[in-house]
Amino acid sequence: MPDAFSPHLSRRTLLGAAGATFAAAGIPRWASAAGARDPRLVVVILRGALDGLSAAAPIGDPDYVNLHGALALRWDGPHPALRLDNFFGLNPAMANFARLYDAKQAMIIHATATNYRERSHFDGQDVLESGMQTPGRTESGWLNRAVAALPMGERASGPQALAVGAVAPLVMRGPAPILGWAPSGLAAPTDDLVARLMDLYGQSDPGLAKALQAGLEADRLADRQGMVALKPTGDPVALMRKAAEGAGRLMAADDGPRIGALAFDGWDTHANEGGATGRLAQLLGGLDGAFAGFESELGPRWRDTIVVAITEFGRTAHINGTVGTDHGTATVAFLAGGALAGGRVVADWPGLSSASLYERRDLKPTTDLRAVLKGVLADHLGLSSEVLARAVFPDTIGVAPMKGLIAA
Repeated sequence: MPDAFSPHLSRRTLLGAAGATFAAAGIPRWASAAGARDPRLVVVILRGALDGLSAAAPIGDPDYVNLHGALALRWDGPHPALRLDNFFGLNPAMANFARLYDAKQAMIIHATATNYRERSHFDGQDVLESGMQTPGRTESGWLNRAVAALPMGERASGPQALAVGAVAPLVMRGPAPILGWAPSGLAAPTDDLVARLMDLYGQSDPGLAKALQAGLEADRLADRQGMVALKPTGDPVALMRKAAEGAGRLMAADDGPRIGALAFDGWDTHANEGGATGRLAQLLGGLDGAFAGFESELGPRWRDTIVVAITEFGRTAHINGTVGTDHGTATVAFLAGGALAGGRVVADWPGLSSASLYERRDLKPTTDLRAVLKGVLADHLGLSSEVLARAVFPDTIGVAPMKGLIAA
């Protein structure tokens, strides 16, 4: 597969030569009684802006096919869309997500966006991951601040936070501590070497000694979960599933993390995007594999899990001269997991007539993505509306958490 299809390395994502990051943090357990909840939450960042009209197609909109041209999905033909309802069809590359949708363990939020209305990838990703009103205002992310705001309660016996990869994504940087682990392919240090290093740093640099000890604990957790078997692959689509499998395996452990974030690059489809087949379909197939990887590795924990896949903004409704799409506004958010009240597309559909488009070029945003994220954090993790509006997404008192996302 050409490099253009790859979730390649960027300023903020690195996993050896693989191009994915994962971070996780332990949260209070709610499993003290038999059958009680022990929730997991994973946030997947799709960097590059996703064409929501070719991912979850509004085939029932009378303006859709003519507007989106060669990239439009259809109910019939050699690669028909997977029917979600009588209006929306799912890209055929996402058969696993469709299965979860039918089992009411997946849902789509359409015509959604953050408050950001420009079209810069860097600034859009900053707003998406920081949770701030404007870019460049903080070095912390909303998911890390959510972890920091959780009540102490009874925490997992393992590390408070874990980052797999050399660099944690912005969404997971901040006051909550994060440990780091990445498969290097190097031989494990001997016990004697570890003891010598701990003695050396303990005397000369206690802070570094503490960090080293935390890293060793994270490495031991990974070893117990068989992470050494999850070697990086040169196939970027297979990589998405491998990264999810590794994260899911860590999060399935009784003493493992409970909150995680992954980041995949490569979604900037200016040219030769493809619709039901081609570049975008291959990327969506990788994301579909990631959902499957989480489900398989989390096992029984899947019932208490929510995975949210989000991007900085959407892409233009019209295709361009290179059979791709340019930077847009509204798009889709994918949610999957056994804790969802799924099996539906949530959309205040704005329509695709010329007058209905945002600035006559983009799908108009009608649902604030922060409301969706607040709804998950409130009803899945128990954070209050006040904490969400003050600490997690500052200055958003007017953005109410979306209700009804979590299964009763």
